Amino acid sequence: MIVAATQFAPVAGDIDANVRTIAGLIRAAGADGARVIVFAELAVTGYEPTLIRDTPGLVLTEDDARLEPVREARRAVSAAAVVNGPVHTAEGRPAVTSLVIGPDGGLLARYDKQHLYGIEQEVFAAGRRDGRFELEGTRFALATCYDNRFPGLAERAAADGCTVYLASSVLSADNDSFEKVYPVRAREFALHVVLGNVLGTNEDGVGCGAAGAWGADGERTAHAGTEVPGHVLAEVG
Repeated sequence: MIVAATQFAPVAGDIDANVRTIAGLIRAAGADGARVIVFAELAVTGYEPTLIRDTPGLVLTEDDARLEPVREARRAVSAAAVVNGPVHTAEGRPAVTSLVIGPDGGLLARYDKQHLYGIEQEVFAAGRRDGRFELEGTRFALATCYDNRFPGLAERAAADGCTVYLASSVLSADNDSFEKVYPVRAREFALHVVLGNVLGTNEDGVGCGAAGAWGADGERTAHAGTEVPGHVLAEVG
């Protein structure tokens, strides 16, 4: 199974532009053999909690028509993708949500970020359930940025038969997660960890890229660099 980790600089609040970029990356990664493609936290809108709070039109539904180019791209390359954005909940506030859309364009899974950080607690509703999906016999777990600081998510994933842990994040160059979180989760729980990250300025700072993967021994197996948008491939089993 080949998984692609992606990175690009989202345009703040421009869903159409970001969806076009996401669709293009799906087509490119799928053409390179990726069966699952992972994007950064809030890739659809950019990591802009204040803008999302003040602009209700940026909140998506699970079947949002604005995501149709993403569904078409997935069908074109017969791959699944993990796309993160603000999505409506029954509680009123949106969640920071990973929508996993399968090779046929249908929804395979939804995961709402459980551990909110800083201003996120004022804008979003916290999720209450772990995220899982299965594709071609491989079982995947989902986590979003600050979630990864809590080892219980990865521990439960391993106990539930997952072998791949997909992380959608927004990280700057001074974030210690690259050394103290992702490789540790991989090594402690024998999981392949695949990270989608951002480039460019956002409300949290400046994204540093470095999307990629760690093997079940905690060693880096893929690195997308820190400057160029695109994808990198990782073999996860």
